[in-house]
Amino acid sequence: MTSISKPGNHHDPGKTHIRHKRALRVCSGLFLATILLATGGCTSLVVGAGATAGVAAMQERGFKNSVSDNAINANLWRKYLEVDKNMFVDIEIEVVEGEVLLAGRVPSDAVEMKAVEIAWQTDGVKRVINQLQVGKEIGLVDTANDLLISTRIKTALMFDSRVYAINYNIETVDGTVYLMGIAQNRDELDRVISHVRATSYVKRVVNFVRLKDDPTRKRT
Repeated sequence: MTSISKPGNHHDPGKTHIRHKRALRVCSGLFLATILLATGGCTSLVVGAGATAGVAAMQERGFKNSVSDNAINANLWRKYLEVDKNMFVDIEIEVVEGEVLLAGRVPSDAVEMKAVEIAWQTDGVKRVINQLQVGKEIGLVDTANDLLISTRIKTALMFDSRVYAINYNIETVDGTVYLMGIAQNRDELDRVISHVRATSYVKRVVNFVRLKDDPTRKRT
């Protein structure tokens, strides 16, 4: 006897996988927000009206660059979603002073090339750092572990009074941690890297952080 499903009740594993990955990202963000509330200090700038402007003004890159970077990030996410919803899920994006980091795992060289091309075509982009890997999709368990690693690192930096944590962006892909941002000095950067290396399940650290006085930051 053949069973017939009602219209609209079909299960799409791909869509479910995408929803789960999105949910993991949201949960990670909510956890970090809770940490910020618990630590106080900058809470008034992080929570409530004007939060984005407050955080942007505090960052080393400054308000103007922060707003520009956020716009690049949003535009790039939108383009990936329009071209291929899997790009939207599989690729992680960080933007600092117009430099775009692409990290994640994509199914083919063609997808990798398309992702990089789209990034270069986005207004305001000065450099594209391609750290995409081609291979089998990262599963939900490993994705959850990567988010846990990133959250632990961000939390450690927030609680370190000798690190200006707001200046660092962190992405983790299959145990590899990518660092972007602006360090006050070499000592601070070394301290950040030490925190990363001390975090459980980290396989490798890839550093793209610039020092505050790096002359290349002044170039357009």
